[in-house]
Amino acid sequence: MNAEVFAGILGAEFYTGVPDSQLRPLCDYLMNAFGTDPRRHVIAANEGNAAALAAGYHLATGKTPVVYLQNSGEGNLINPAASLLHRRVYGIPVLFVVGWRGEPGVHDEPQHVYQGAVTIKLLEDMEIPSFVVGPETPEEAVREAMEGFRPLLEAGGNAAFVIRKGGLSHDKKADYRNEYALRREEAIRLIAGAAGEDVVVSTTGKASRELFELREALGQDHSRDFLTVGSMGHASSIALGAALHRPEARVWCLDGDGALLMHMGALAVIGQAGPENLVHVVLNNGAHESVGGMPTAAGGLDLPGIARACGYPHAVTVRTPEELKRALEEVRDRRTLSLIEVKCAVGARADLGRPTTTPQENKRAFMARLAASQAGRR
Repeated sequence: MNAEVFAGILGAEFYTGVPDSQLRPLCDYLMNAFGTDPRRHVIAANEGNAAALAAGYHLATGKTPVVYLQNSGEGNLINPAASLLHRRVYGIPVLFVVGWRGEPGVHDEPQHVYQGAVTIKLLEDMEIPSFVVGPETPEEAVREAMEGFRPLLEAGGNAAFVIRKGGLSHDKKADYRNEYALRREEAIRLIAGAAGEDVVVSTTGKASRELFELREALGQDHSRDFLTVGSMGHASSIALGAALHRPEARVWCLDGDGALLMHMGALAVIGQAGPENLVHVVLNNGAHESVGGMPTAAGGLDLPGIARACGYPHAVTVRTPEELKRALEEVRDRRTLSLIEVKCAVGARADLGRPTTTPQENKRAFMARLAASQAGRR
C-alpha cells in the first residue's frame, strides 16, 4: 500500500516515533510532507518518549495521534502504554504503527527472531487490538480496520497496525546528508587501530557491521569485540559493566548518536561511576542511518559539554581524520574516563555485510578474551 494513502486512511494530524527500516516508506512520506515541523512530526528519542509526547498532544487537542516504531521498541513502549495511556488509567487514545521485524517464517537477523515471535502477543497483553498489513492487503481492508478502531479510540483505547515486510511503499525517497566528510568506516578503522588489543563494545546497526568487516579484512579474530546487535541505546551501559568489573582491561565503546539519545541517562551513570579504563566514542552523523537516515536530535547538540556536565573528565569533538588521530593518541596516553564525539558523514557501502558469527558465539569469545586479560595481569 502506498504510504501516503495509508496516512490518509489513518487521518492523523500529528505523528511521532522512532524510525524503522520496515516503515521506511512511511518515514519518507512524513519527511517529505512535514519534515521535522514539531507541530506535525517529531522524531523521538525512544518509543516511550514518543508515547508520552503523543499523550501531551491528545491532552492539548483532544485528537488521536500516531506513534510509529519498530517492534523491537515495544519494550520501551510498555510502561507508558500500560501506566499512562491505558483505559484503566487516563484513557488516552493512540494509534500505533509497528514495523514487524522477525515475523515468524520470514528470515531476519537473530536479534529480531524472538521479538518478532512475541510482537502480536505483547500488543494483546496490553489490550491493544491490531491489524496486520502485508504486500497483498487490499486498501479497502485497511479502511475497514480503521473504521473498526474508531469507536475504541473514541473511548480512550489504543489500536495498532502491524506492518509486514513490503507492506508499505512510497515513490519518493527522502534525501539525507550532512556537511561532514569523514566516513564512519574510516573513523572505525582509526579507532580500532588505536584500541589495539583492547576490547570494544559496539552499538546496534551499521557501526557493528563495519567493525566486523574491518576485522575480517585485517585477518583478525572477533574475540575483542562485543557486537550489540540489538538492545539499542545500551552499548555504553554494557561497556560500563565490563569496565567496572575488569579494571585491568581498557574498554572502548563505539556508540551512535541515535543510540546515545535513546537512553541518555546512561551518561550520568557512567560519569558518576567514573571508570578510568573506559573510552566512549560517539559516531555522530545526526541520523538514524541503519533504518533509513531520518535525522536525530543530536546533530546540533554539544555532546562533549553534556558529557562533562555528567562527570566525564575529558570530552572532545573531532571532524577530520587528523583530529581523530590526535584525540586517540591523547586518550591512549592518559587513564581517565573519556568521550570522543566523531562528526561523520551520512552513508555506508552498498555491499556492507552482516556478522557471520552468532550472538552466542560472540558472547563466549568476548568473555574468554576478558578472562584472559585478567589472567595476564595477575
